Amino acid sequence: MPTWEEAVAIAKELPEVEESTSYRTPALKVSGKSFARLRTEAEGGLVLMCDLDEKEALLASGDPAFYTTPHYDGYGAILVDLEKVAVDQLTELIEESWRRKAPAKLRKAFDAD
Repeated sequence: MPTWEEAVAIAKELPEVEESTSYRTPALKVSGKSFARLRTEAEGGLVLMCDLDEKEALLASGDPAFYTTPHYDGYGAILVDLEKVAVDQLTELIEESWRRKAPAKLRKAFDAD
């Protein structure tokens, strides 16, 4: 069961990740753009960016680690229950979310390493 601190550590393996806030909650940003946010709302969860097809597939999988709320319906973000997600899957989702917000030049440099 990963924690927010572990999610931060995973993200910090990616270039130019900074800890910040978004909507007065802990967040991770790349080039000033938020790609992960720890929700303190009643439903909790970690918000990660994804495309709508991926979101649909994650929700359709029936895996209880993934959910949404009406606020996020139709938006390219998935909510992740840190108490239920596997670390390897969280790592993959964090990198994908980072890629969606990182500048192309930064992504190319990362992929070249």
